[in-house]
Amino acid sequence: MATPLENWVEEQAMLTEPKRIWWCDGSEEEAHRIIEIGMNEEKIGNHPIFHKLNQTAYPFGYLHRSHPTDVARTEHLTYVCHSEGTLAGPNNNWMDPGEAKELLTGLTKGCMKGRTMYVLPYMMGHPDSPYAKACVQLTDVSYVAISMRIMTRMGKKVTEKIGKREDFFKGLHSVGEFDPNRRFIMHFPGEHFVWSIGSGYGGNALLGKKCFSLRIASWQGLKEGWLAEHMVIIGIEDPDGNITYLAAAMPSACGKTNLAMLESTLPGYKVWTLGDDIAWLNVGPDGRLWAINPEIGLFGVAPGTSMKTNPNMMRTLKAGKFFPVLFTNAALNLDTNEPWWEGMEGEVPGNLSDWQGNPWENSNGNKAAHPNSRFTVSIEHVSTLSKEFKNPKGVPISAILIGGRRSQLIPLVVEGFNWQHGVFIGASNGSETTAAALHKIGVLRRDPMAMLPFCGYNMGHYFGHWLNMGEKLASPPRIFSVNWFRMDENGEFIWPGFGENIRALKWIVDRVHGRVGARETPVGLVPHLKDLELDGMNLSEERLEKLFEIHPRAWDDEVLGIEKFFEQFGQTMPEMMWGALRTLKANL
Repeated sequence: MATPLENWVEEQAMLTEPKRIWWCDGSEEEAHRIIEIGMNEEKIGNHPIFHKLNQTAYPFGYLHRSHPTDVARTEHLTYVCHSEGTLAGPNNNWMDPGEAKELLTGLTKGCMKGRTMYVLPYMMGHPDSPYAKACVQLTDVSYVAISMRIMTRMGKKVTEKIGKREDFFKGLHSVGEFDPNRRFIMHFPGEHFVWSIGSGYGGNALLGKKCFSLRIASWQGLKEGWLAEHMVIIGIEDPDGNITYLAAAMPSACGKTNLAMLESTLPGYKVWTLGDDIAWLNVGPDGRLWAINPEIGLFGVAPGTSMKTNPNMMRTLKAGKFFPVLFTNAALNLDTNEPWWEGMEGEVPGNLSDWQGNPWENSNGNKAAHPNSRFTVSIEHVSTLSKEFKNPKGVPISAILIGGRRSQLIPLVVEGFNWQHGVFIGASNGSETTAAALHKIGVLRRDPMAMLPFCGYNMGHYFGHWLNMGEKLASPPRIFSVNWFRMDENGEFIWPGFGENIRALKWIVDRVHGRVGARETPVGLVPHLKDLELDGMNLSEERLEKLFEIHPRAWDDEVLGIEKFFEQFGQTMPEMMWGALRTLKANL
């Protein structure tokens, strides 16, 4: 007798009409076979799915070129289909579930004709973790099949774990015709189901990532009393060998991956990597907040990544062994057959093809690599991987960082007065936009907890859920704001960033353990400058002070912006958030 999983796959096959169905087992041998298919049988336009790179320089490395219209998350085509629009809130696009299914059924009918349907059974989280979820995605492109093998725990054991259960999480994906007018990413939180068509880009097509790990999981967390967050997880080891675990929320391209793999410039301090993008946060039996990374891969922005900015990542990209390393929409050095992007060290290669495979000239003003070009690599290749990464319980979180890209106003590091004020800092967080989503670059947009594009329900209720979580915790983590991107009057970054960020992290750890005091300001607690470890830095006291300047009148527009953002949530916005805003006004 067929299992519920087998029946569901058969139903989707009847709709999509694939040439064949391939049940993936997640093995290394299978990965090689699928890559061969991607190089020789599947294409996007005139390009094969995979181009094999120089295997000496980049073992198991492959270049992928996506469709020119398919290079970032399409937030305007992403919907959360709750039974009522009020549940989705003003932060989401909403469509009635019945209407959405009718629309997608028409777009999906026969969309896999002549193609292979890959059945991808995968776990989000360690299989033995009480927080893990069993999932299955269907797709018709080898790029997604290989990417999901890198990013998740994919394999036959998951099929066995699901067995005759019906409560597994389902995802149906097809690239369709790569037509932006026939492109939708629909989430059905009440059914644990995501349906995506028309895109092959990571955030739209790797359904275990933003779609399930955040949008669907955040709704689950609301129902079950936990948090699914867009957060880095790291451990900071001091010279005595003590490790303090932090989680950090930052919008895409604001330094998340650099932070997750930070190479410390402070003697005796090490940073251990547990995750660069997603954290599931649960209240442990001890009353502390515990975090797991449901993924096992890294999906980072390539431009700007170099031996100067992120040497750990550059080494990781050349450490391919059991898992492929994918480069998406990077340029190609035709002389060496190696990927290239803006921000790499050394001279610009003289013989480059751009991210679309066309000859590139340095003089034409266009970027060779797409600004949102990406790498996908297994976290198993990271030399700084924490020994706790495979602990099913996760790690206890002592501090939460809320970051963004702000050229003015926001100090280098600020501690919230308490949990409630920390939630307000997260709720009012803003960042200057980047190339990871389709909108203008450099515009300030509110991005609470870096979750605005990913919260699967009304954010007014989301803020309330954060406040409720604090009440459940015996010892809530301290919440901090960080901003590495403040600029001077000449438009130059004041703080050097990258490995030097360990100095701000050290102060945060010292605050957690009660080793240093803080100075109260209208916006929160900031360091006494004497408590910052600055030995070896070429930073004058005058410039250092600029990093913490708070000009009350300069905050007028910020307060108005927060107020306007909060107003859209109406009565769902917790009164405590309005109270925190009134206090901020009074303090200023």
